[in-house]
Amino acid sequence: MPVIERISSGLAVVVGMLGLAAAMGIGRFAFTPLMPLMQAHSELTLAQGGWLATANYVGYLAGALVCVLANPSPGTAARAGLAGVALSTLAMGTTSDFHAWLAWRFAAGLASALVLVGISAWALPRLARPERSHWAGWVFSGVGVGIMFAGLVVLVIAVRGAGPSSGWLLMGAAATLILALTWPCFSASGAAPAANAALRADRFTADAWRLIGCYGIFGFGYIIPATFLPALARQQIADPAIFGWAWPLFGLAAAASTLVASLMRKVEPRRVLAIGQVVMAAGVVAPVIAANAGMLVVAAIAIGGTFMVLTMAGMQEARRAAGNAAPRLIAAMTTSFATGQVLGPIVVGVLSSSARALYVPSIAAAVLLVASALILTVSYRPRGALSNI
Repeated sequence: MPVIERISSGLAVVVGMLGLAAAMGIGRFAFTPLMPLMQAHSELTLAQGGWLATANYVGYLAGALVCVLANPSPGTAARAGLAGVALSTLAMGTTSDFHAWLAWRFAAGLASALVLVGISAWALPRLARPERSHWAGWVFSGVGVGIMFAGLVVLVIAVRGAGPSSGWLLMGAAATLILALTWPCFSASGAAPAANAALRADRFTADAWRLIGCYGIFGFGYIIPATFLPALARQQIADPAIFGWAWPLFGLAAAASTLVASLMRKVEPRRVLAIGQVVMAAGVVAPVIAANAGMLVVAAIAIGGTFMVLTMAGMQEARRAAGNAAPRLIAAMTTSFATGQVLGPIVVGVLSSSARALYVPSIAAAVLLVASALILTVSYRPRGALSNI
């Protein structure tokens, strides 16, 4: 293999990892560890936190739709998205107005989707050779790395008694640095990806709808703890030096999980989806069973260690089941997932007047995840069974 190819592939991994760390760890999930500080310093309510999270997730869905309709080149999408993440994160630290926060969290979600789509289209073709395909696990580990970084930043400023604006500005600076480092690597030129001829208007089969529904349950199940885990930890443990570790552990588990999954090439994606949802359900319900530090660690590891693996397995299962029609099935699954993650914070917001506002949705999410795992197991169909969609 020529040296230039090895350098190119290695660069794709590094750039992809950094970009996803900024897009997901900061653009989408920086609010999660910062929410307890915003509650303490800015008098943010649980209901308002739910709406800020929802604004971000709606923005993410809007960004995905922009990519479908405008079809930008990968470099253009990645550059615009990384600039949007940096700007919106910095802006969060310059105001205390709730309505401005809503706008900036929406913008961050939209920008994050642009980065995810752009970097996936830019990096994965460079790792398409069989001997490099497992390197994709390193690219997607950037999500966990970014989450872990955000959690550690908030842990440090919380222990030092600083306010949430410091966290927003520090993470905005980190996103700006990543933008500067990766900008030359993306080519804004070149044609946009061509429309896929496999997108057909035929109806989905019953099994395709089951897969779509189960993927939506995954979106609903993971997003409640992914949004409110540090807030739940703060309710049980007063010392930020202790409860602040919940989110870094979540990110560490997410980063490690994609690397481990990349080595397990012989396990069927459908089985990974089913087992992963059961493990996630255990993590979701753990703090409900016993609200203590040990259970919070279980939740962080069980959920953080499955949500990115489930994302990868879901895309693999769509390709395995649908063949050439996979792009349409993936689009439907992504829409279902986005809908589920939008509904999660809304449910918490509606129940915010209850003393156990996070417990009822958590139990419901765990039950749905187990039911989804059972459906995936008993409804397994051989390859090509969905090829007529």
